[in-house]
Amino acid sequence: MAQTQAEIVPVLTRRQSRAPKEVLQDWLPKLVLAPSFAIVLLFVYGFILFTVVLSFTGSKLLPDFSTWVGFSNYVRLFNHPNWLTSLKNLAIFASLYVIVCSVLGLGLAILLDQKIRAEGLIRPIYLYPMALSFIVTGVAWKWFLDPGIGLEHIVKDLGWESFSFRWIKDGQMAIYTIVIAAVWQSSGFVMAMFLAGLRGVDNEVIKAAQIDGASTVTIYRRIIIPLMRPVFLSAFVVLAHLAIKSYDLVVAMTDGGPGTSTWTPALFMQKFTFGRNEMGMGASSAIIMMMMIFSIIVPYLYSELRGERRT
Repeated sequence: MAQTQAEIVPVLTRRQSRAPKEVLQDWLPKLVLAPSFAIVLLFVYGFILFTVVLSFTGSKLLPDFSTWVGFSNYVRLFNHPNWLTSLKNLAIFASLYVIVCSVLGLGLAILLDQKIRAEGLIRPIYLYPMALSFIVTGVAWKWFLDPGIGLEHIVKDLGWESFSFRWIKDGQMAIYTIVIAAVWQSSGFVMAMFLAGLRGVDNEVIKAAQIDGASTVTIYRRIIIPLMRPVFLSAFVVLAHLAIKSYDLVVAMTDGGPGTSTWTPALFMQKFTFGRNEMGMGASSAIIMMMMIFSIIVPYLYSELRGERRT
């Protein structure tokens, strides 16, 4: 027993002599990350909690925590015609935006995956719109679609007097102009995601299918596209997230008009919080938007974590 203690004492002595350096090495990463962690904790999760509390108050121009109204803001919200219009527009915009971007992005990725000569030139052209802000995209498409100075005016100057394209001024069609601009900007990004997925498919599987006599269409339909399920899921999450938060593109193109025909939940929140001094109702709409995003992000994270555990 005495011999065992004699062996332990030098080890403890060495640990005590190295303790300050080891403690510094252990705490240095935490100290470096602490400010950013505190900022995220305050300005993200702190303000989420603040907004949740605010949605249960009767706040108007300024926060007023003395007037608790419970769920009445949410009841008013889902009885308000502008909110229902915003949800309808979001359903149209999000569904078309996700579907068209996915189909177009996949088609462009398959085209570039054929090892065409001009791939190095075409790929940046497709990706360039994503480098622009949605404000710039919105302003550019607003000018392009304006009947007085844009596409209709140009075509009429070329001699086609009967040509008419006034969707941006039509309350029934204006939301589709938002879809066109959003697809133009995001389809290149989706193309890059799908192209990376295509380049990651094992060539041995494709060669085996070719030896068995499978056509190119069959190979893509039966082998390559099913293997790209994670890419499809990632693209869906990104596009759906962008669709729910759509605000700047709508403001730049139509500012919600004509009338309320292109209102989205994000625009509704801004109009009621800062335009009509209904802070409580604006906060409740923000919480509904957050729940929409969580309903997409949480299942995605769950599926990813479950996949990692299986591997």
